[in-house]
Amino acid sequence: MKKIGLVGGTGPESTLMYYKELNARIDWITNEAQMPDVAIESVDFRRAWRYVSSGAYDDLADYLAEKVNSLRIGGAEVISLTAATMHLVFHEVQEKTGVSLVSIPKAVCEAALADGYKTVGLLGTIFTMEQDYMKRDLLDAGINVIIPDKTDRELVAKRIFEELEGGIVKESTLKEFQDIITKMRDSHGIEAVVLGCTELPLLLNSDNCPLPCLDSVDIHLETIIRMAMG
Repeated sequence: MKKIGLVGGTGPESTLMYYKELNARIDWITNEAQMPDVAIESVDFRRAWRYVSSGAYDDLADYLAEKVNSLRIGGAEVISLTAATMHLVFHEVQEKTGVSLVSIPKAVCEAALADGYKTVGLLGTIFTMEQDYMKRDLLDAGINVIIPDKTDRELVAKRIFEELEGGIVKESTLKEFQDIITKMRDSHGIEAVVLGCTELPLLLNSDNCPLPCLDSVDIHLETIIRMAMG
């Protein structure tokens, strides 16, 4: 099995999910015969977020490339960023490091195509919803991508940053998100919703969401596991 490398810390809650699920799933797949070698390079979340918020994308790419190179030097062969927002500079990091990273947007697009969706909603940080990096693969594949209106986008982003990034899960926030998804379904005919922030699965899942969820963490993990075990 190939050694897995994760660029984590953006945020810590999703990094924990990746680490726990990689171990649990591979242990199950191999009938408790094997668990993965996993290396994690954890970034300073506050520093990374300052780069994102201020538009200092060159600095962000340099910072993430430093982490990817550390993983590569340490022997990791399957390397991933564990946050959708960090895919703002995905291609720049690949160019700086020469490492072919496992892409969250690409994995989500492949899952949406496999399920036959034509129109999906997208939730995530304000950057994920308003910029193109999480939408581009879907749009190129002919899948329409709908984001919430401005007021709802700001609410979603606020709840992610102030609650979910710290592992805080509230019933009131779940109700807000359910209402937003229902509104997108009724107004735009979305067939599923992309959980485009890796903290969103703390709140939303197939049991409590008004529509099927394209869980970016679950989908990304399955892709990483296939590549590591392939």
